[in-house]
Amino acid sequence: MNLPGIVLLGLGPGDPDLITRKAWDLLKNSSEVHLRTLQHPAVKSLPNHLKIYSFDHFYESDNTFDEVYTHIVNSVLELGKRPQGVIYAVPGHPFIAEATSFEIYRRAIKINLPIKIYEGLSFLESIHSALRIDPLPKTVIIDSLELAVLHVPNFPPSIPAVIAQIYSRDVASEVKLTLMENYPDEFPVKLIHAAGTAQVCVEELRLFEIDQSSQIGALTTLYIPPLGETTSFEAFQEVIAQLRAPDGCPWDRKQTHKTLRPYLMEETYELLYALDNGDVLSMREEFGDLLLQIVLHAQIASESGDFSMVDILREINSKIVQRHPHVFGDLELQDENGVLVNWEILKAEERAQNGKEEQSLLDGLALALPALVQADQYQKRAARVGFDWTDILGVMNKIYEELEEVKSVQGTENLEAEIGDLLFSVVNLARWSGIDPESALRQANTRFRNRIHHIEKQAQIRGKRLNELTLYEMEDLWQEAKKNTGEL
Repeated sequence: MNLPGIVLLGLGPGDPDLITRKAWDLLKNSSEVHLRTLQHPAVKSLPNHLKIYSFDHFYESDNTFDEVYTHIVNSVLELGKRPQGVIYAVPGHPFIAEATSFEIYRRAIKINLPIKIYEGLSFLESIHSALRIDPLPKTVIIDSLELAVLHVPNFPPSIPAVIAQIYSRDVASEVKLTLMENYPDEFPVKLIHAAGTAQVCVEELRLFEIDQSSQIGALTTLYIPPLGETTSFEAFQEVIAQLRAPDGCPWDRKQTHKTLRPYLMEETYELLYALDNGDVLSMREEFGDLLLQIVLHAQIASESGDFSMVDILREINSKIVQRHPHVFGDLELQDENGVLVNWEILKAEERAQNGKEEQSLLDGLALALPALVQADQYQKRAARVGFDWTDILGVMNKIYEELEEVKSVQGTENLEAEIGDLLFSVVNLARWSGIDPESALRQANTRFRNRIHHIEKQAQIRGKRLNELTLYEMEDLWQEAKKNTGEL
């Protein structure tokens, strides 16, 4: 009773008793069936009279899964054009974790080839039955091969995840490395083997151990419990939205982009201070404080209909990918300088595409930047188009030149200009030396403060006030402070 066209049939998760009655009746009254793979526990229990064909040979001959799936899809479509059509049977449900079925269905509809769906119990029901948990209210389902090629997991750690088709230790190892970017090495997880069969087994392990399991096979799935309610970006967005809600915090509800501006500046400088000090714990805290400001601004913009966090993420994602064709495309660049030059070319192209007038090389840099940062950025942009010294000797000579002009200048206004030129030249020296001038000056300020504190402390020990020390005494204590910190 093979039907004309194509029948996509699900064989269930493994136990032949879980094949649907409708599917079993069709198989019992048909002469042949084509299986995606023979590697399925229910195959041995199919009706004895059935001629069974499989596409396993493609798995052996082709180099990639994409090639395998393409060959299977093409073959099934050709078989479906026969007068007797074709029954194409797959593990589980035809449209759940089954790459070939959807493409067969899409192309069959396109060429008006009759196609029917005989549903099957998917692996998901058996997985959750084995775990004794309900996938609601939220569970994410991820293909292991997709996850294995990522650098970080592409789902929030605050919700549980089912990672399907952990069919080998190699795949488990790659998945493990990706997951460890968000989860602790010893995070408790579960491997479910042979779900939907009498041999079902739930193996409790720590994350770093999953590729050591001897039971991994074609019917293995990984379950990741939620890491915690407060571990995802989305959960944080909800917290901020609640603060701004009618029943939220009166202070947060009153804030605007303008009123929050001082806090954005403050948090930025506190983060810079933590970075300059190499204080990892403070950095973690200050990054969070800065993120709070960003999400607050996004929430305010969303409420007014200006833009949303999705818009922010979409735009920055697109921009970064577009401006890195040497990473996400086929452009070859030799070094960092090539990257910077190409970056400016791409930005110019973007402006042209958006109908914007050609900008100056230095446009787009905030005028409110600290002067040292602004000077550094101006110089870097000029260098990208070749306006730069040929060697560091020229930079040094320029500093000497500006210093001489400071010495010889007359008048306050002229002196201010010459000192500005001297500072600008020193920033250039920092750039040529690969040093961030803002950080360098901050560190110098910190050293100065610490040495003054040392002098003050020593003055107290001697029963004196700071202004009661002679210049020579202060200089000795200054050198002592430098020596105590190992400075020359």
